[in-house]
Amino acid sequence: MTSTVRRRRPPTDEWLPLTEVLEEIGITRATWYRWRNRGYGPEVKRLPNGHLRIRRSSLDAFLNELETV
Repeated sequence: MTSTVRRRRPPTDEWLPLTEVLEEIGITRATWYRWRNRGYGPEVKRLPNGHLRIRRSSLDAFLNELETV
């Protein structure tokens, strides 16, 4: 009898919807788009349906940058 060993995958970097990011940062959607037009904010991916997603690691890096400024 052989046993199958399952390897644990490292946790994936979660993709967050824009609404969750706005709540976490505490800004309005208008402020978000103003920042984006100025090239400010975390890296964003646009899905084929037009929705925006932000990686957790990118958001955390952005928030850490805000704290150091």
